[in-house]
Amino acid sequence: MATTATTTATMSSTATTTTAGVISLNKQAPSTEPKFPDVNEIRRAIPKYCFQPTVARSMSYVVRDLALAGALVYGALTFITQLSNPYARAAAWAAYTFAQGLVGTGIWILAHECGHGAFSLHRGFNDFMGWVLHSILGVPYFSWKFSHARHHQFTGHMHKDMAFVPATREDHERKRETQWWHSDLLEDAPAFVLVKLIAHQLFAWPTYLLFNVSSGPRSLQPEKNTAWYRLSHFDPFGAVFRPNEAGYVLLTDIGLGLVGLGLYYAAQALGSWSTVFLLWGVPWFWVHHWLIAITYLHHNHPDVKHYDENGWTFVKGALATVDRDFGWIDRHLFHGIIGTHVVHHLFARIPFYYAEDATEAIKPMLGDLYHRAPGSFYGDLWSTFNHCKFVENDPAMPGVMKWNKPAA
Repeated sequence: MATTATTTATMSSTATTTTAGVISLNKQAPSTEPKFPDVNEIRRAIPKYCFQPTVARSMSYVVRDLALAGALVYGALTFITQLSNPYARAAAWAAYTFAQGLVGTGIWILAHECGHGAFSLHRGFNDFMGWVLHSILGVPYFSWKFSHARHHQFTGHMHKDMAFVPATREDHERKRETQWWHSDLLEDAPAFVLVKLIAHQLFAWPTYLLFNVSSGPRSLQPEKNTAWYRLSHFDPFGAVFRPNEAGYVLLTDIGLGLVGLGLYYAAQALGSWSTVFLLWGVPWFWVHHWLIAITYLHHNHPDVKHYDENGWTFVKGALATVDRDFGWIDRHLFHGIIGTHVVHHLFARIPFYYAEDATEAIKPMLGDLYHRAPGSFYGDLWSTFNHCKFVENDPAMPGVMKWNKPAA
Protein backbone atom coordinates (compact mmCIF):
# COMPACT_ATOMS: atom_id res chain seq x y z
CA MET A 1 0.00 0.00 0.00
CA ALA A 2 1.30 3.44 -0.85
CA THR A 3 2.60 5.43 2.09
CA THR A 4 1.10 8.89 2.44
CA ALA A 5 3.60 11.55 3.50
CA THR A 6 3.03 13.04 6.93
CA THR A 7 3.84 16.65 7.62
CA THR A 8 5.05 18.54 10.65
CA ALA A 9 2.58 21.29 11.36
CA THR A 10 2.75 24.46 13.36
CA MET A 11 1.37 24.33 16.90
CA SER A 12 -1.76 26.16 15.85
CA SER A 13 -2.74 23.53 13.27
CA THR A 14 -5.60 21.18 14.08
CA ALA A 15 -5.12 17.51 13.16
CA THR A 16 -8.00 15.59 11.65
CA THR A 17 -8.27 11.91 10.72
CA THR A 18 -9.23 10.98 7.17
CA THR A 19 -11.31 7.96 6.20
CA ALA A 20 -8.09 6.15 5.31
CA GLY A 21 -6.82 6.62 8.86
CA VAL A 22 -4.08 9.03 7.81
CA ILE A 23 -3.48 12.06 10.00
CA SER A 24 -3.92 15.23 7.98
CA LEU A 25 -2.30 18.34 9.46
CA ASN A 26 -2.87 20.65 6.53
CA LYS A 27 -5.17 23.47 7.59
CA GLN A 28 -5.11 24.99 4.11
CA ALA A 29 -8.18 24.34 1.97
CA PRO A 30 -7.46 21.58 -0.58
CA SER A 31 -7.98 23.97 -3.47
CA THR A 32 -5.64 26.69 -2.16
CA GLU A 33 -1.90 26.70 -2.64
CA PRO A 34 -0.20 27.41 0.71
CA LYS A 35 1.90 30.49 1.34
CA PHE A 36 5.62 29.80 0.99
CA PRO A 37 8.17 31.70 3.08
CA ASP A 38 11.10 33.59 1.60
CA VAL A 39 14.39 31.66 1.56
CA ASN A 40 15.99 34.30 3.79
CA GLU A 41 13.26 33.84 6.39
CA ILE A 42 14.09 30.14 6.48
CA ARG A 43 17.83 30.84 6.68
CA ARG A 44 17.36 33.09 9.72
CA ALA A 45 15.74 30.21 11.60
CA ILE A 46 18.91 28.09 11.30
CA PRO A 47 21.78 28.52 13.79
CA LYS A 48 24.81 30.12 12.15
CA TYR A 49 27.16 27.29 13.13
CA CYS A 50 25.24 25.00 10.77
CA PHE A 51 26.85 26.81 7.83
CA GLN A 52 30.43 26.30 9.11
CA PRO A 53 32.01 22.99 8.01
CA THR A 54 35.46 22.16 9.32
CA VAL A 55 38.25 20.30 7.51
CA ALA A 56 39.10 18.21 10.56
CA ARG A 57 35.57 16.92 11.13
CA SER A 58 34.84 16.30 7.46
CA MET A 59 38.15 14.51 6.93
CA SER A 60 37.54 12.32 9.96
CA TYR A 61 34.61 10.75 8.12
CA VAL A 62 36.72 10.28 4.99
CA VAL A 63 39.41 8.49 6.99
CA ARG A 64 36.82 6.34 8.74
CA ASP A 65 34.99 5.34 5.55
CA LEU A 66 38.17 4.63 3.58
CA ALA A 67 39.46 2.55 6.49
CA LEU A 68 36.22 0.54 6.49
CA ALA A 69 36.45 0.03 2.73
CA GLY A 70 40.09 -1.00 2.97
CA ALA A 71 39.37 -3.43 5.81
CA LEU A 72 36.64 -5.08 3.75
CA VAL A 73 38.99 -5.48 0.77
CA TYR A 74 41.71 -6.92 3.02
CA GLY A 75 39.25 -9.34 4.59
CA ALA A 76 37.98 -10.45 1.19
CA LEU A 77 41.45 -11.08 -0.22
CA THR A 78 42.68 -12.74 2.95
CA PHE A 79 39.75 -14.96 3.85
CA ILE A 80 37.10 -15.21 1.13
CA THR A 81 39.55 -16.26 -1.59
CA GLN A 82 40.76 -19.09 0.65
CA LEU A 83 37.33 -20.67 1.11
CA SER A 84 37.21 -24.00 -0.67
CA ASN A 85 33.47 -24.58 -0.40
CA PRO A 86 31.86 -22.81 -3.40
CA TYR A 87 28.61 -22.11 -1.54
CA ALA A 88 30.38 -20.59 1.44
CA ARG A 89 32.57 -18.54 -0.91
CA ALA A 90 29.54 -17.29 -2.84
CA ALA A 91 27.75 -16.33 0.40
CA ALA A 92 30.85 -14.55 1.68
CA TRP A 93 31.25 -12.59 -1.56
CA ALA A 94 27.56 -11.63 -1.43
CA ALA A 95 28.00 -10.33 2.12
CA TYR A 96 31.17 -8.46 1.14
CA THR A 97 29.65 -6.74 -1.90
CA PHE A 98 26.58 -5.66 0.06
CA ALA A 99 28.65 -4.27 2.94
CA GLN A 100 31.10 -2.57 0.58
CA GLY A 101 28.15 -1.05 -1.27
CA LEU A 102 26.93 0.53 1.96
CA VAL A 103 30.38 1.90 2.79
CA GLY A 104 30.88 3.06 -0.80
CA THR A 105 27.57 4.95 -0.68
CA GLY A 106 28.86 6.81 2.37
CA ILE A 107 32.02 7.74 0.46
CA TRP A 108 29.83 8.85 -2.48
CA ILE A 109 27.92 11.17 -0.15
CA LEU A 110 31.14 12.68 1.20
CA ALA A 111 32.19 13.48 -2.37
CA HIS A 112 28.68 14.90 -2.87
CA GLU A 113 29.39 17.22 0.08
CA CYS A 114 32.54 18.38 -1.72
CA GLY A 115 30.58 19.16 -4.87
CA HIS A 116 28.23 21.42 -2.92
CA GLY A 117 30.97 23.21 -1.03
CA ALA A 118 29.73 21.69 2.24
CA PHE A 119 32.90 19.70 2.98
CA SER A 120 34.99 22.71 3.97
CA LEU A 121 35.20 26.46 3.43
CA HIS A 122 37.99 25.96 0.86
CA ARG A 123 36.78 25.49 -2.71
CA GLY A 124 40.01 24.05 -4.09
CA PHE A 125 40.28 21.50 -1.28
CA ASN A 126 36.63 20.53 -1.78
CA ASP A 127 37.17 19.93 -5.49
CA PHE A 128 40.37 17.95 -4.96
CA MET A 129 38.76 15.66 -2.37
CA GLY A 130 35.58 15.29 -4.41
CA TRP A 131 37.56 14.46 -7.56
CA VAL A 132 39.60 11.82 -5.73
CA LEU A 133 36.68 10.21 -3.89
CA HIS A 134 34.27 10.18 -6.80
CA SER A 135 36.91 8.97 -9.24
CA ILE A 136 37.68 6.02 -6.94
CA LEU A 137 33.98 5.12 -7.19
CA GLY A 138 33.91 5.48 -10.98
CA VAL A 139 31.85 8.69 -10.78
CA PRO A 140 32.55 11.73 -13.03
CA TYR A 141 33.05 14.33 -10.29
CA PHE A 142 33.05 17.69 -12.09
CA SER A 143 30.52 16.55 -14.69
CA TRP A 144 28.12 15.48 -11.99
CA LYS A 145 28.88 18.59 -9.90
CA PHE A 146 27.78 20.88 -12.73
CA SER A 147 24.62 19.00 -13.68
CA HIS A 148 23.70 18.36 -10.04
CA ALA A 149 24.06 22.05 -9.22
CA ARG A 150 21.47 22.82 -11.90
CA HIS A 151 19.22 20.12 -10.41
CA HIS A 152 19.41 22.01 -7.12
CA GLN A 153 18.90 25.35 -8.83
CA PHE A 154 15.71 24.16 -10.58
CA THR A 155 14.38 21.35 -8.38
CA GLY A 156 10.79 20.53 -9.21
CA HIS A 157 10.82 22.58 -12.45
CA MET A 158 9.16 20.57 -15.21
CA HIS A 159 11.39 22.04 -17.92
CA LYS A 160 14.75 22.87 -16.31
CA ASP A 161 15.34 20.31 -13.57
CA MET A 162 18.22 17.95 -14.31
CA ALA A 163 16.95 14.81 -12.54
CA PHE A 164 13.75 12.77 -12.22
CA VAL A 165 11.48 15.09 -14.18
CA PRO A 166 8.22 13.08 -14.35
CA ALA A 167 6.21 12.33 -17.45
CA THR A 168 3.13 14.43 -18.13
CA ARG A 169 -0.24 12.87 -18.86
CA GLU A 170 0.33 13.60 -22.56
CA ASP A 171 3.76 11.94 -22.51
CA HIS A 172 2.39 8.90 -20.75
CA GLU A 173 -0.55 8.44 -23.10
CA ARG A 174 1.74 8.82 -26.12
CA LYS A 175 3.97 6.05 -24.77
CA ARG A 176 0.97 3.81 -24.20
CA GLU A 177 0.09 4.21 -27.87
CA THR A 178 3.59 3.59 -29.24
CA GLN A 179 5.44 1.33 -26.78
CA TRP A 180 4.20 -2.17 -26.03
CA TRP A 181 5.63 -2.18 -22.48
CA HIS A 182 3.29 0.71 -21.58
CA SER A 183 0.21 -1.25 -22.65
CA ASP A 184 -2.84 -1.69 -20.41
CA LEU A 185 -2.07 -5.39 -20.13
CA LEU A 186 1.45 -4.97 -18.73
CA GLU A 187 1.58 -1.63 -17.02
CA ASP A 188 0.17 -2.72 -13.66
CA ALA A 189 1.15 -6.40 -13.74
CA PRO A 190 3.25 -6.94 -10.57
CA ALA A 191 5.80 -9.21 -12.24
CA PHE A 192 6.38 -6.76 -15.08
CA VAL A 193 6.58 -3.80 -12.68
CA LEU A 194 9.19 -5.72 -10.68
CA VAL A 195 11.30 -6.28 -13.81
CA LYS A 196 11.05 -2.58 -14.66
CA LEU A 197 11.98 -1.59 -11.11
CA ILE A 198 15.05 -3.84 -11.12
CA ALA A 199 16.12 -2.41 -14.48
CA HIS A 200 15.55 1.08 -13.09
CA GLN A 201 17.76 0.36 -10.10
CA LEU A 202 20.54 -1.23 -12.17
CA PHE A 203 20.68 1.06 -15.18
CA ALA A 204 19.15 4.46 -14.33
CA TRP A 205 22.51 5.86 -13.20
CA PRO A 206 24.59 4.82 -16.26
CA THR A 207 21.84 5.91 -18.67
CA TYR A 208 21.65 9.27 -16.92
CA LEU A 209 25.41 9.74 -17.30
CA LEU A 210 25.44 8.62 -20.92
CA PHE A 211 22.19 10.06 -22.27
CA ASN A 212 20.93 12.58 -19.67
CA VAL A 213 17.70 10.63 -19.23
CA SER A 214 15.04 12.01 -16.84
CA SER A 215 16.20 15.61 -17.33
CA GLY A 216 13.88 18.43 -18.35
CA PRO A 217 13.62 19.42 -22.02
CA ARG A 218 15.16 22.85 -21.38
CA SER A 219 17.95 21.69 -19.07
CA LEU A 220 20.53 21.53 -21.90
CA GLN A 221 22.64 24.33 -23.35
CA PRO A 222 20.49 25.79 -26.17
CA GLU A 223 23.40 26.58 -28.50
CA LYS A 224 24.77 23.00 -28.40
CA ASN A 225 24.10 19.96 -30.57
CA THR A 226 21.49 18.00 -28.62
CA ALA A 227 21.69 14.74 -30.58
CA TRP A 228 21.51 11.72 -28.29
CA TYR A 229 25.22 11.00 -28.66
CA ARG A 230 26.13 14.52 -27.42
CA LEU A 231 24.29 14.24 -24.08
CA SER A 232 26.99 12.35 -22.20
CA HIS A 233 28.48 13.47 -18.88
CA PHE A 234 31.85 12.37 -20.30
CA ASP A 235 31.75 14.68 -23.35
CA PRO A 236 33.51 17.98 -22.47
CA PHE A 237 31.87 19.72 -25.43
CA GLY A 238 28.45 18.06 -25.19
CA ALA A 239 25.11 19.76 -24.68
CA VAL A 240 25.05 19.21 -20.92
CA PHE A 241 27.92 21.64 -20.24
CA ARG A 242 28.76 25.28 -20.76
CA PRO A 243 31.95 26.14 -22.70
CA ASN A 244 33.81 27.20 -19.54
CA GLU A 245 33.12 23.79 -17.96
CA ALA A 246 34.82 21.73 -20.67
CA GLY A 247 38.26 21.71 -19.04
CA TYR A 248 36.86 20.40 -15.78
CA VAL A 249 34.96 17.65 -17.59
CA LEU A 250 38.22 16.66 -19.28
CA LEU A 251 39.90 16.53 -15.85
CA THR A 252 37.03 14.31 -14.73
CA ASP A 253 37.71 11.92 -17.61
CA ILE A 254 41.41 11.84 -16.70
CA GLY A 255 40.53 10.87 -13.12
CA LEU A 256 38.32 8.04 -14.33
CA GLY A 257 41.04 6.91 -16.71
CA LEU A 258 43.56 6.73 -13.88
CA VAL A 259 41.17 4.62 -11.81
CA GLY A 260 40.57 2.36 -14.80
CA LEU A 261 44.33 1.94 -15.15
CA GLY A 262 44.56 1.12 -11.44
CA LEU A 263 41.91 -1.58 -11.83
CA TYR A 264 43.83 -3.03 -14.78
CA TYR A 265 47.03 -3.30 -12.74
CA ALA A 266 45.06 -4.76 -9.82
CA ALA A 267 43.72 -7.46 -12.12
CA GLN A 268 47.25 -8.20 -13.33
CA ALA A 269 48.55 -8.42 -9.77
CA LEU A 270 45.71 -10.66 -8.61
CA GLY A 271 45.69 -12.66 -11.83
CA SER A 272 41.92 -12.38 -12.08
CA TRP A 273 39.51 -9.88 -13.54
CA SER A 274 36.66 -11.70 -11.83
CA THR A 275 38.18 -10.92 -8.41
CA VAL A 276 38.47 -7.24 -9.32
CA PHE A 277 34.86 -7.29 -10.49
CA LEU A 278 33.77 -8.75 -7.15
CA LEU A 279 35.93 -6.33 -5.18
CA TRP A 280 34.97 -3.16 -7.08
CA GLY A 281 32.41 -3.82 -9.83
CA VAL A 282 29.59 -5.44 -7.88
CA PRO A 283 29.84 -2.86 -5.06
CA TRP A 284 29.65 -0.19 -7.80
CA PHE A 285 26.20 -1.52 -8.74
CA TRP A 286 25.18 -1.60 -5.07
CA VAL A 287 26.33 1.98 -4.52
CA HIS A 288 24.36 3.27 -7.48
CA HIS A 289 21.33 1.19 -6.60
CA TRP A 290 21.29 3.09 -3.30
CA LEU A 291 21.95 6.41 -5.02
CA ILE A 292 19.03 5.98 -7.43
CA ALA A 293 16.64 4.67 -4.78
CA ILE A 294 17.46 7.51 -2.40
CA THR A 295 17.20 10.24 -5.04
CA TYR A 296 14.08 8.77 -6.62
CA LEU A 297 12.24 8.64 -3.29
CA HIS A 298 13.35 12.14 -2.35
CA HIS A 299 11.61 13.59 -5.40
CA ASN A 300 8.69 11.27 -6.03
CA HIS A 301 5.70 10.93 -3.73
CA PRO A 302 1.95 11.22 -4.40
CA ASP A 303 1.73 14.27 -2.10
CA VAL A 304 4.67 16.20 -3.56
CA LYS A 305 4.07 18.68 -6.38
CA HIS A 306 6.01 19.69 -9.47
CA TYR A 307 5.72 23.07 -11.18
CA ASP A 308 5.65 24.55 -14.63
CA GLU A 309 7.53 27.76 -15.42
CA ASN A 310 4.59 29.90 -14.27
CA GLY A 311 4.26 28.26 -10.86
CA TRP A 312 7.84 27.44 -9.96
CA THR A 313 10.01 29.28 -7.42
CA PHE A 314 13.23 28.12 -5.80
CA VAL A 315 11.61 27.62 -2.40
CA LYS A 316 8.65 25.69 -3.85
CA GLY A 317 11.03 23.38 -5.68
CA ALA A 318 13.32 22.89 -2.69
CA LEU A 319 10.34 21.99 -0.52
CA ALA A 320 9.01 19.54 -3.13
CA THR A 321 11.21 16.88 -1.53
CA VAL A 322 10.59 14.23 1.11
CA ASP A 323 12.65 13.20 4.13
CA ARG A 324 12.51 9.50 4.99
CA ASP A 325 13.84 7.15 7.65
CA PHE A 326 16.36 4.38 7.04
CA GLY A 327 17.51 3.82 10.58
CA TRP A 328 21.13 3.37 11.63
CA ILE A 329 22.33 2.74 8.06
CA ASP A 330 21.35 6.27 7.08
CA ARG A 331 22.58 7.90 10.28
CA HIS A 332 25.92 6.10 10.53
CA LEU A 333 26.85 4.96 7.00
CA PHE A 334 24.88 7.23 4.63
CA HIS A 335 25.64 10.37 6.65
CA GLY A 336 21.97 11.25 7.13
CA ILE A 337 21.26 11.98 3.46
CA ILE A 338 17.91 10.14 3.51
CA GLY A 339 16.52 11.85 6.60
CA THR A 340 17.63 15.46 6.00
CA HIS A 341 17.16 16.06 2.29
CA VAL A 342 14.65 18.90 2.56
CA VAL A 343 17.08 21.24 4.32
CA HIS A 344 19.83 20.08 1.96
CA HIS A 345 17.81 21.35 -1.00
CA LEU A 346 17.22 24.66 0.70
CA PHE A 347 20.86 25.16 1.76
CA ALA A 348 23.23 22.72 0.10
CA ARG A 349 26.28 24.22 1.84
CA ILE A 350 25.18 22.94 5.25
CA PRO A 351 27.47 19.98 6.08
CA PHE A 352 25.68 16.71 6.75
CA TYR A 353 26.73 16.64 10.41
CA TYR A 354 24.69 19.80 11.07
CA ALA A 355 21.77 18.94 8.77
CA GLU A 356 19.68 17.35 11.51
CA ASP A 357 20.04 20.44 13.71
CA ALA A 358 19.08 22.64 10.75
CA THR A 359 16.09 20.44 9.95
CA GLU A 360 14.76 20.70 13.49
CA ALA A 361 15.23 24.48 13.35
CA ILE A 362 13.12 24.96 10.22
CA LYS A 363 10.30 22.53 10.99
CA PRO A 364 8.28 24.93 13.18
CA MET A 365 8.25 27.72 10.61
CA LEU A 366 7.60 25.44 7.62
CA GLY A 367 4.72 23.63 9.28
CA ASP A 368 2.66 21.81 6.66
CA LEU A 369 5.22 22.59 3.95
CA TYR A 370 7.73 20.13 5.44
CA HIS A 371 7.26 16.58 4.17
CA ARG A 372 8.41 13.40 5.83
CA ALA A 373 7.33 9.84 4.96
CA PRO A 374 7.90 7.53 7.92
CA GLY A 375 7.11 4.23 6.20
CA SER A 376 9.28 1.38 4.98
CA PHE A 377 12.00 2.55 2.59
CA TYR A 378 11.71 -0.45 0.27
CA GLY A 379 7.93 -0.52 0.67
CA ASP A 380 7.80 3.11 -0.41
CA LEU A 381 10.08 2.37 -3.36
CA TRP A 382 7.65 -0.28 -4.59
CA SER A 383 4.48 1.74 -3.99
CA THR A 384 5.92 4.95 -5.46
CA PHE A 385 7.14 3.15 -8.57
CA ASN A 386 3.64 1.69 -8.97
CA HIS A 387 1.59 4.81 -8.28
CA CYS A 388 3.62 7.80 -9.48
CA LYS A 389 3.17 7.31 -13.21
CA PHE A 390 2.67 10.86 -14.48
CA VAL A 391 1.74 14.39 -13.45
CA GLU A 392 -0.98 16.65 -14.77
CA ASN A 393 -2.13 20.23 -14.23
CA ASP A 394 -3.88 20.84 -10.94
CA PRO A 395 -7.01 22.80 -11.93
CA ALA A 396 -7.25 24.33 -8.46
CA MET A 397 -3.69 25.69 -8.45
CA PRO A 398 -2.34 27.25 -11.68
CA GLY A 399 1.27 26.35 -12.39
CA VAL A 400 1.14 23.27 -10.13
CA MET A 401 1.49 19.71 -11.44
CA LYS A 402 0.06 16.90 -9.31
CA TRP A 403 0.62 13.14 -9.52
CA ASN A 404 -2.10 10.96 -10.99
CA LYS A 405 -2.25 7.22 -11.46
CA PRO A 406 -3.62 5.98 -14.80
CA ALA A 407 -7.09 4.50 -14.74
CA ALA A 408 -7.20 0.72 -14.35
